[in-house]
Amino acid sequence: MLNLMLHCGAHHADRQEVLCAPTPDRTKTWVPIPHHRLLGLVERTLGDNGFQVVNQSHGLWHEGTRYFGLMEVQNGKAHDDYGLVLGLRNSHDKSFPAGIALGSGVFICDNLAFSGEVTIARKHTRFIQRDLPGLVTQAIGRLVGMRGKQDQRIEAYKSTRINDRAAHDLIVRSLDAQVLPVTQVPTVLSEWREPSHAEFKEGGKTVWRLFNGFTEALKGRNLAVLPKRSQALHGLMDAVCGLAV
Repeated sequence: MLNLMLHCGAHHADRQEVLCAPTPDRTKTWVPIPHHRLLGLVERTLGDNGFQVVNQSHGLWHEGTRYFGLMEVQNGKAHDDYGLVLGLRNSHDKSFPAGIALGSGVFICDNLAFSGEVTIARKHTRFIQRDLPGLVTQAIGRLVGMRGKQDQRIEAYKSTRINDRAAHDLIVRSLDAQVLPVTQVPTVLSEWREPSHAEFKEGGKTVWRLFNGFTEALKGRNLAVLPKRSQALHGLMDAVCGLAV
């Protein structure tokens, strides 16, 4: 089971705090979604699709106007080294739209990476409360379809070997793709050359080894922007493995 740690910028919140987080008054053109309502709908919809939430963590910041939840889920298919994670985010200050992200978490280091995200409601229109259940159902349905691709992706990462030159090129390209700031490059290089966890040495120098070097460097960064950063990282790694469309 993953230790779903919140990254910097947010404080851990229990369910009661999420429930009590104030929702601003609606306007003629903007209708904010209560954090707790979005969370409850996602949990029920996951259950309706055969998923079980086995672990979860929630965070609030900016005086409760921003929310991020992490849920480790299972649907009968489990792996020894990584688990399926959903990231759920919502804001009441218009900083980002409500969305659900599909990701993976590596058991031995609790590193997270999100491979896809579905925006639930970019514009909180006056009909959003009425339409929200259907929008969540559609989002979960799309994420279920991404699940199989994620398993295929990770297997490709584990089986694709690369040399130092290719790894260094990917690290430079990751800066252009805004995967991580330049200050984190030494961490990625260190993890590539001598991984902190012996498991990543298995199989030699692979894309999986480099990928986890990146996620180790991203650990502790702003969780709200992690989906965008890790999706860009997947794009680079997919291309190396011949998975890019």
